[in-house]
Amino acid sequence: MLAYRYWGDKELRLEEAPAPVLGDEGALVKIKACSICGTDVRMYRFGSEKTDKGRIVGHEMVGLIMELAPGLPGDFKVGDYVSMAPAIGCGECYSCRKGHTNMCDRLATMGFQYDGGFAEYAVFPKKAFFMGNVYTLPCLNDVVPFTLSEPLACVINAQSYLHIEAGADVVIFGSGIIGCMHAELVRAQGARVFIVEPSEERRQQVKDLLTDVTFVTGGKEGAAGEIIRLTGGKGADVAIIACSVGSAQSDGLRSLAKCGRLSLFGGLPGDGLGFLDSNRIHYYEIGVFGVHASTPAQNKTAMELLYSGKFDAGKFISKRYPISKIETAFKEVAEGSILKAVIVMD
Repeated sequence: MLAYRYWGDKELRLEEAPAPVLGDEGALVKIKACSICGTDVRMYRFGSEKTDKGRIVGHEMVGLIMELAPGLPGDFKVGDYVSMAPAIGCGECYSCRKGHTNMCDRLATMGFQYDGGFAEYAVFPKKAFFMGNVYTLPCLNDVVPFTLSEPLACVINAQSYLHIEAGADVVIFGSGIIGCMHAELVRAQGARVFIVEPSEERRQQVKDLLTDVTFVTGGKEGAAGEIIRLTGGKGADVAIIACSVGSAQSDGLRSLAKCGRLSLFGGLPGDGLGFLDSNRIHYYEIGVFGVHASTPAQNKTAMELLYSGKFDAGKFISKRYPISKIETAFKEVAEGSILKAVIVMD
């Protein structure tokens, strides 16, 4: 089979590899589609110390169960279409016992510590079934949009801390796929959305995908100054940093009203130090929230939003590529010429 592996130092290669054998693990899954995540792109551009060398990458996946190990919980069967929350907790540490399995002390993730979805077959580990990470898909017509249930779950996780209310002013820094998903969920809650996006090319890519959104370019006032002006001098109630840019974190903090909330969604390459003004956080009583991955429950909520039609993920998929063209797909996503790429296996 074809598989896309990470070999360290920003080196990813498409290679022929033997198909995996189930053994005593959970399920052998024929991968139907796997989308390229921002984390994958960061690995492609900067490398990743968190990823095992030789690991097959990819974690936003949908597949078909071909073989099941005995003794698994639930009513899974051969022929089921499945997806999963890729961050698998141990079930025993403090975070897992509190329900925050994505914060597990011994977290193991598909595409990082387990072989992932940029291959024709993958093994879903037994632990994922016992931790409730694997779930079936109710729709079989086109499973490709369901690859976006995982990033949508991460967005749901981030917004769970932000208490966004109808009428609130929310500014989102970055109009990539995550920024767009945030905007859709925020609008559904009746809030007003501003998106800071300096790139004209990216604004043109997404302007027809998002409704009732005000784009901010920065201009003479800078992004923070423009947001404060557009909100009548108050500032935004919530700022979501949906890009991996340290200066956006600084601008997001400066754009906030007193008692505002700041979500640091996009991780930064390097140590990530030196971008937040702690005095402003202190005197303005700003709440600052991180977010990492998502729980199985949040993934199932995301899937239900997609299946019900309440969230249209398909419109954000720019292009589908066969796995033989995965290197082209990564290059185009990294260049920003497309919004979201999905790798399909057949």
